[in-house]
Amino acid sequence: ITNNSSVQPVSLLRLGVFTPNIRSKGKAGKPLDASESLSRLEYARSEGYTNVVITGPQLNYFIDFRCWLGIIHAFSASPDAMHGNKIKVKFSEFSQFCGYPSKRLDSKLRKEIADSLTRIRAKTITFTTPGTKKFLVTGLLVKAEFDVVEDLVVLEADERLWELYSNDHLSLLRRKPLLALLRNETAQALYTYFEALPRQPAPILMSRLRERLMMNGRVADQNRKITDALSELNSIGYLQYEVMKAGRESVVHIHNRNPTLD
Repeated sequence: ITNNSSVQPVSLLRLGVFTPNIRSKGKAGKPLDASESLSRLEYARSEGYTNVVITGPQLNYFIDFRCWLGIIHAFSASPDAMHGNKIKVKFSEFSQFCGYPSKRLDSKLRKEIADSLTRIRAKTITFTTPGTKKFLVTGLLVKAEFDVVEDLVVLEADERLWELYSNDHLSLLRRKPLLALLRNETAQALYTYFEALPRQPAPILMSRLRERLMMNGRVADQNRKITDALSELNSIGYLQYEVMKAGRESVVHIHNRNPTLD
């Protein structure tokens, strides 16, 4: 993990944990059925958990996903992580991990990040066995503390979920396209979704993209936003694609992806 890239669990990128909903900060998101991917974790299998649901507030791309990248970067860079699941990091360093420039270190940014950590902490993952005879409630983040006086951020993760970040479950996510798309959350969401797909993905129905983005409004308006986002991904040099008709449904054919933007 560097300032130019991050590793992310493929399941989080595909499921829609983060969505383009900047105006919905704090509102409850739709429950996400993560059973297919997260029930395969060794811990879940050993305990007999077959049903996994992710609930909690909607997490956006403008702030929350940047904060999440910062969390992952902080855990990868901190020597504390070698000895447990709790780390301490200077706020100035953490904000850089999130991709914010040093000139933005002000009270507004502190509140933004504090609010975002609160939303991420509130994102709950519930594991249950058949018949709900046994269950576990955890989250993307177990605990977050922010001390303005000491200028410290303290983060604690659930070690039972570390397997999410093993090589079999990871996608290398380049930051360059995200930085080129700062004003387009829909394009950011599509970029992270596409990067979680196989190198040569099957054609993708427009209805699947609408489902992944969890957008509101008329279908025609949602399709327009997706079409505009695809065009933006093409304009920055990331995506070569075609949109074709299959009956009444539009289908996106991905020909090439260039996450380095070289």
